Amino acid sequence: MSQSHYFTSAAPAGDDERRSVRIRLAGRTVDVETAPGTFSPDGLDKGTAVLLAEAPAPPATGTFLDLGCGWGPIALTLALTSPDAVVDAVDVNERSLDLTRRNAAALGLTGIRATTPEGLAAGTAYDLIWSNPPIRVGKQVLHELLRTWLPRLAPTGHAYLVVQKNLGSDSLQTWIARELGPQLVVERFTSAKGFRVLHVCREAGQGEVSGSR
Repeated sequence: MSQSHYFTSAAPAGDDERRSVRIRLAGRTVDVETAPGTFSPDGLDKGTAVLLAEAPAPPATGTFLDLGCGWGPIALTLALTSPDAVVDAVDVNERSLDLTRRNAAALGLTGIRATTPEGLAAGTAYDLIWSNPPIRVGKQVLHELLRTWLPRLAPTGHAYLVVQKNLGSDSLQTWIARELGPQLVVERFTSAKGFRVLHVCREAGQGEVSGSR
């Protein structure tokens, strides 16, 4: 798989490149647009599907972050589930951001703000972070990404990250605990279909977000 979409700001896809894909998000069947040059352009990837199925339901309101949004499945799910929340969908790929905006508009989701990292205020705190982080960019880039964004959790915020087991989920859990603790606490939330979902919060013993299973 080409990883160029992680590093390049590809121009928005033209009419001849965009294609419609029908998928299930937040219990609904929806039509979304994808395009080559983005992550998982053929539809919902396995890791994201695990995260969406296994993470506790988001709270009704708050400020949420989809880190590495691609064409938007996580941000769209958050906004469909919690229409009164603000959802920041962040990516470095302009093609991905354009698709996320188009998909949000098509579904009437006005709470999604799709932007590059530079488009957000540095002091923004997040009540919820959901991410299928770009493991294949390499440890140095991945670790810098997590050092930047996980500390932006609000005092009662929660983050859920999905990572494939054979791509270093356990070592990433160890790294987060070592590098970002004790301010942040990480635990294995669940495992499914070859993936782990890691849970990160501010303090040990915090209750999970409303609607957890």
